[in-house]
Amino acid sequence: MLIRPTARPCLPTTAIWLPGLLALGLLATTAASLAATSVDASTEQIDWLTMAMGLFGGLALFLFGMDQMADALKAVAGERMKDILARLTSNRFTGALTGAFVTAVINSSSVTTVLVVGFISAGLMSLAQSVGVIMGANIGSTVTAQLIAFKITKAALLMVGVGFTFLFVSKRERFRQYGGMVMGLGLVFYGMSVMSDAMAPLRSYQPFLDVMQTMENPFIGILVAALFTGLIQSSAATTGIVIVMASQGFVNLPTGIALAFGANIGTCVTALLASIGKPREAVRAAVVHVLFNVAGVLVWIGLIPQLAEVVRLISPQHAGLTGAARLAAEVPRQIANAHTLFNVANTLIFIGFTGQFARLAEWLVRDRPLGEEELVVRAKYLDDELLATPSLALDRVRLEVLHMGERVQDMMGRIMPAILSGSRDTLRDIERMDDDVDTLHAQIIAYLSKISRLSLTQHQTAELIRLMEAVNDLENIGDVIETNLIVLGHERIQQGVSISQPTREVLTNFHVAVNRAVECAVQAVAQNNELAARSVTSMKQEISRIADSAAAHQAQRLVAEEPNRIPAYTLEIDIIEKLKRIYYFAKRMAKTVDRDDDIEQG
Repeated sequence: MLIRPTARPCLPTTAIWLPGLLALGLLATTAASLAATSVDASTEQIDWLTMAMGLFGGLALFLFGMDQMADALKAVAGERMKDILARLTSNRFTGALTGAFVTAVINSSSVTTVLVVGFISAGLMSLAQSVGVIMGANIGSTVTAQLIAFKITKAALLMVGVGFTFLFVSKRERFRQYGGMVMGLGLVFYGMSVMSDAMAPLRSYQPFLDVMQTMENPFIGILVAALFTGLIQSSAATTGIVIVMASQGFVNLPTGIALAFGANIGTCVTALLASIGKPREAVRAAVVHVLFNVAGVLVWIGLIPQLAEVVRLISPQHAGLTGAARLAAEVPRQIANAHTLFNVANTLIFIGFTGQFARLAEWLVRDRPLGEEELVVRAKYLDDELLATPSLALDRVRLEVLHMGERVQDMMGRIMPAILSGSRDTLRDIERMDDDVDTLHAQIIAYLSKISRLSLTQHQTAELIRLMEAVNDLENIGDVIETNLIVLGHERIQQGVSISQPTREVLTNFHVAVNRAVECAVQAVAQNNELAARSVTSMKQEISRIADSAAAHQAQRLVAEEPNRIPAYTLEIDIIEKLKRIYYFAKRMAKTVDRDDDIEQG
């Protein structure tokens, strides 16, 4: 499958926050300038600069804390979640449960979607199966809002202190990751506290209250939340900010529900951006995400009052409070519950239509006609979205080794018939195939270079080095075919050498054995399969025996009464030597899967 040569650049996470933070700063500055022209006496008591700094700084702490917590969660659970997602998606219901669980643990529905796309591309999952997982991912993404609604802000700095201690004092990698989680969660709550305190003076500022009143129109609320979520690319962050506003009494429950609906639509921007320049499977998965989220909002937009009543019944109430104080006490939890209930209900409603969602996505995003395919091969599995989770990124490198290995195996399968009896055009076709191998090799090495700049455990560093060695060995196999075996084929044509039938059989049998070794070596690296790796290394004696037998056969043929016997003998011996060299590289690839020298993860 040939892929478009465009790819989304890997941006640091701060580049995602910056537009949101900048927009907030601009809004605060604009509000300050408007307030300066107002004659309302109540505004004279508001320090707009202090408020803007509080909102801006609190949001920065909040988003940084979420990112810190998410990175630690991915580092701790990323590899296990990948295995769970791969195994428990046999039907739409287990797929939805698995998607919810994985997203809740790694705190990123976009990462779950990227993993799903990889499984589809690898043929491990159908698009229809992936729809259930994507639906479940929406449920898992509501866990963060539930945590935020607990409002344990008094313990925020304690959590930051405890997390900092583990993160910077502990030498064990696992404890450092747990420290990062606790510190991140503490920063989330502390950022919420800072934003809440900064917004308190707005309770008496009528223009702001009038603006918030317009949000009671569900269409305006959905639009504003969708735009803001698309800007900062985090539905959890938008929901968290809504909960902060609710804790000050600025947002009632119906308005909060509308804003949560908008966050669900806005989060689709992340998946759509991630699919740019990617295979059709990735685009279709993003389209499924959009279709499901938009359809869910359309179903519920006219039922917001009824949903609010249900949520009030199942949420804690504070009958002893009245007015804004009661709203501030009850609405944050109610919004979090509405967000969860909305996504659970949507999954239950649409889980029976996964096939229809898949077919609609396939109809909207059709396969390119063969004539429109790009001529330049591109990596299928290397996704920059996964760089935040090194264990998952390294796993994608293994899949890309399989992709590159398919090209090399294709060259291997065609080279022997081309050498023995092929034309110059056939040899040139195989030579051009090595350009694809070189392109994939360069992309994999560049991706591994990006991974190497991340914070890696000792185990991950050792795995990265082994993968780099394996990829280089695979590229060397392609080079032997291109620079050596193809040259021998051209020499055979130029010198008019004819290979006898007995010699063809000997060389073909040797080629079959070496080809099998290359195939097993690729499988060993791509699947981290030690059994396949041992099968390659155990072929050493077999390869030596076949090579010796082939050399003895050539020695007997040397005295045969045939034209061009000396050039033929030289050509045949060279073919044997190059095949032995290919086996050498295949054996080196297989040895990279040997775990005996693994460094235990801290």
